[in-house]
Amino acid sequence: MSRPVSRPVLLALQVLAGLAFLLVWHLLTTIPVGEKGKPLFDPFFFSTPLDVLARTWKDFASGEIWRHLGITLLETVLAFATGAIGGILLGFAFARRELLAAVFDPYVKAANALPRVVLAPIFALWFGLGIWSKVALGFTLVFFIVFFNVYQGVKEVSPTVLANARMLGMNERQLMRHVYWPAALTWMFSSLHTSVGFALVGAVVGEYLGSAGGLGYKIHEAESVFDVTGVFSGMLVLALFVIVIDTFVTLIERRLLKWRPDSAAATSRTA
Repeated sequence: MSRPVSRPVLLALQVLAGLAFLLVWHLLTTIPVGEKGKPLFDPFFFSTPLDVLARTWKDFASGEIWRHLGITLLETVLAFATGAIGGILLGFAFARRELLAAVFDPYVKAANALPRVVLAPIFALWFGLGIWSKVALGFTLVFFIVFFNVYQGVKEVSPTVLANARMLGMNERQLMRHVYWPAALTWMFSSLHTSVGFALVGAVVGEYLGSAGGLGYKIHEAESVFDVTGVFSGMLVLALFVIVIDTFVTLIERRLLKWRPDSAAATSRTA
C-alpha cells in the first residue's frame, strides 16, 4: 500500500504533468525534423501552446471572452442544479418505494439509453435557440448520473443498521436524516464530480449546434474558418472552467462530509 502524498507534493506533480505535456506539444510543433526541415506536427493543424496561451490571454484582456463565458456559465449552472436536484429527489423516491421503482424501471432505463445528441435538435425546436434548450440538454446528461448513484447509495444501506435504528425508536424522518442521507452522500458527491463536466458538455454541444453566444459558439466560429488556435483556446477555457466548478463542488463535499475519515473522502474524490 503506497504512502499518502501531501497536498503540496500532489499539486506540484499535477503542475509538472501539465508542463511536460505542453513541452512535448511545443517540441513537436516547432522543432524542424527531417530533410524538409518541418516540424513533425504541422502548426497549421495543431497550433502551438504559446499561440494558444497568447490567444487566450488576448481574449480575456480584451474582454471578448467574458460575454461568452457568462452565457455558458449560466447554462451550465442551471443544467447542473436542476439535473442534480431532480436526480437526488427521484433517486430517494425510487429507492424508498419499491413499487414505484418496479413500475417505472423500464421507462427510466429506456430514457437513459437515448443518445443525448439526438435530443439537442428537438430541444431547440421546443425551447428555441436561447439558453433553455442548452439547459434541457445538460439536464438529461446530469440527471441520470445523479439519479442512479443516489438510488444505489440508498439501496446499499445495511439492513442491520436499519434494524438497529428502528430498535432505538427512529421514525421515518429520523431514518432519512441520520441513516439514508449520510449513506447516499458519498455516492451523490461522486456523481456530482462527474456531472460537472457533463453539464458543461450539454451547454457547449447545444451552443455548437445553434446559438448566438457561448464558448461552444466561439469554438464553432473558429472551426468554420480553420482557426485551430482559436479552437484549442476555447477548449483550454472549457478545461479551466470545469476545474473551477469542480473545486466548488469539492469544497461543499468537504463541508458536508467532515465526519468521514480522510481515506474515505479521498476514495470518493477519485471514484
